[in-house]
Amino acid sequence: MKRITLWMLTFFLMFMAGGCSKKLSPEDSFSMYLESWEEMNFAEMYQHLSGNAKERMSEQQFVERYEKIYNGIEVKQLKITGRYTDTEETKGGAITLKYTVRMTTNAGPIEFDHQAQLVKEKSNEKQQWFVNWEPSLIFPTMEEGDTVGVRTLKATRGEIYDRHGSGLAINAPAYVVGIVPEKLSDQEETSIEALADLLAITPDEIKQKLSADWVKPELFVPIVTLPYGQKDIEPFLKIPGVMIQEETVRTYPFGPATAHLIGYVREISAEQLQELEKQGYSAGDIIGNTGLESIYENKLRGKNGVHIYIRDKDGNLKETLAQTDAVDGETLQLALDANLQYEIYQQLEGDAGTSVAVAPKTGALLALVSTPAFDPNAFVRGLSTKQWEEWNQNPKNPFFNRFLNRSAPGSVFKTITAAAGLKLGTIEPNERKQINGLRWSKDESWGGYYVTRVKNKSTVNLRDAIVYSDNIYFAQEAIELGIERFVNAITEFGFNEELNLPFTMAPSQLSNAGINTEVQLADSAYGQGEILMSPIHLAMTYTPFLNDGDMLYPLLLKEEERKIWKNNLIDHETVERIDSYLLDVVKDPNGTGHGVYIPTRTIAGKSGTAEIKANKSDTQGTENGWFVAYDHDKQDLLIAMMIEDVKQRGGSSYVGKKVKPIFQLLP
Repeated sequence: MKRITLWMLTFFLMFMAGGCSKKLSPEDSFSMYLESWEEMNFAEMYQHLSGNAKERMSEQQFVERYEKIYNGIEVKQLKITGRYTDTEETKGGAITLKYTVRMTTNAGPIEFDHQAQLVKEKSNEKQQWFVNWEPSLIFPTMEEGDTVGVRTLKATRGEIYDRHGSGLAINAPAYVVGIVPEKLSDQEETSIEALADLLAITPDEIKQKLSADWVKPELFVPIVTLPYGQKDIEPFLKIPGVMIQEETVRTYPFGPATAHLIGYVREISAEQLQELEKQGYSAGDIIGNTGLESIYENKLRGKNGVHIYIRDKDGNLKETLAQTDAVDGETLQLALDANLQYEIYQQLEGDAGTSVAVAPKTGALLALVSTPAFDPNAFVRGLSTKQWEEWNQNPKNPFFNRFLNRSAPGSVFKTITAAAGLKLGTIEPNERKQINGLRWSKDESWGGYYVTRVKNKSTVNLRDAIVYSDNIYFAQEAIELGIERFVNAITEFGFNEELNLPFTMAPSQLSNAGINTEVQLADSAYGQGEILMSPIHLAMTYTPFLNDGDMLYPLLLKEEERKIWKNNLIDHETVERIDSYLLDVVKDPNGTGHGVYIPTRTIAGKSGTAEIKANKSDTQGTENGWFVAYDHDKQDLLIAMMIEDVKQRGGSSYVGKKVKPIFQLLP
């Protein structure tokens, strides 16, 4: 049912009042036309057109033309005002009325003044006024044959750099290999097979792209973008029907080494588009799918511009109606050191593990590595079925981001227990505890449960307990502290606190639902029990030893300023004492970290092995190896590294062998 407008209602009341003998003025008729236009009721507008205009364009053509233009430029807030104080009469019984149009579009506001000619024609045996419509009534400069065009002005995606300006996610030229179907002639099968062989994909993958609905014989059909670094295109050009085009594509120069951190972009999916269309996304747009590409999507994406214009029948630009320029995405500069990231990745490659490197005087995150990894360039340039299946079937799960995962820290946690005991006075550092054998159980209340250690030393002080990593010493210390004091002291190191980083990462925890038994308390003292820590948090718990007791906050972006997370967490005396013990862990030939000893450096560190098994009698369990190290004198680097499944591979010493070369590479 059509909406009754104000002017229709006025006309109806005039008729009911016997005023039908009065003719509508040209202003009345034009106002009814303008109101229909303002409401974008184009079918009703058409009823006000002159006979001559209707002969040139059917109602369907008229409605479709307006709808196509207005929908294309996304017209909103349309306001049309007639100006009748200066009407002009013309010869032949016509009259010219002026009006003003204001509208908002996807390219910004459009406003113009124009005029329309009304002519008197017979309707229902009476003379009435009708609009002598012509294309200029859409936009003043339009003529027959002109069209209104809309062009998206693409914003350039912001790039991501490391602290030194090395590109981590950049927009770079790349070769796109494709096929022009009509040039295949009678060699179609041979060409497809040859191309598939060069690209290491199946012929069916190529045929699937050639069978897309939009494909025409003369069009270039992109098949794949050459992998990053591949520049030899001659073999492709020798295949009949194959062509090469150069395009700018998202590129990740460090490939797998930064994959989990940076992530990758892909063409927006139908599901994503349905959710994000109102935010300005459209089919074919590129969107961040994982990592920082996804997290900082709104900053990196920028904002597309829109150009609304009139072109003549020959396709030439005639007039710009409105234009909003594109706003390029922001550039991000991370605190990361890409070369260090790459070297750590090289050390870990082949293992399932993770490593976090920190600038210990500022808290800047210099490296965030997770292995195994995947090549993010493949998702942009063309991912083969074979490669996808290989990654998905890999039991080490290359898509799993381990530097955001929490796991048991094992003995690298002992520095926290030591600091807590010294602070509360339950540890007298020079006091030697009498410990006999490799097993210890408090009493029968433990039900046969026992704590084990590796080195059989009859008397142990704090220095020995850290240097030789004595579980029993720390278990006894925790029992002396008691559950409440232990939990309160350890929690001060940032447990249960969410880090203000853009990643989704669960806080480190001491337990699932509280420490409820002495056995759990004893195990917790040396980083087992139900303790779970992220590598980032663990690395930060070692920063007090290089900042006179202050624990620093991790910083991801270069622009961020040094921030203290926990002020005066450890007193000066405790800092110096534990720091000296960590130096001995590496320097002492019998220390658990001696494998990391470098004569030209002063490496301090702590090794740790976390058992992953159901119970003490489980002989099938595995072990995760940890090593945390820093240079005491240079104070330029702190590394926390964890490698899974080091049982039968040297335990934590296997990890130490991966950490040592990193320090050796530094100046």
